[in-house]
Amino acid sequence: MLKPKAKSKIIEKHRTHEADTGSTEVQVAILSEEIDRLAKHLKKHSKDNHSRRGLLGMVSKRKRLLNYLAKEDEKRYKSLIKKLDLKK
Repeated sequence: MLKPKAKSKIIEKHRTHEADTGSTEVQVAILSEEIDRLAKHLKKHSKDNHSRRGLLGMVSKRKRLLNYLAKEDEKRYKSLIKKLDLKK
């Protein structure tokens, strides 16, 4: 779980308008940050299968959101991939 300060920082960086807290870009950015944090945890604690399952769920959700964004607006999708430095 991200701390509220870190989460609000991510939201501010990726929002599309002033009151935006849940757009696809914001959700993907938050999930990416949580995935990075959890991946670091799993490198240290390789037998933590409960966290591994949570990580797989987050990766799956991020993939679904990215597929949706690619289908709806390819320009926003490409800029988000570039901004977050994701493979695709």
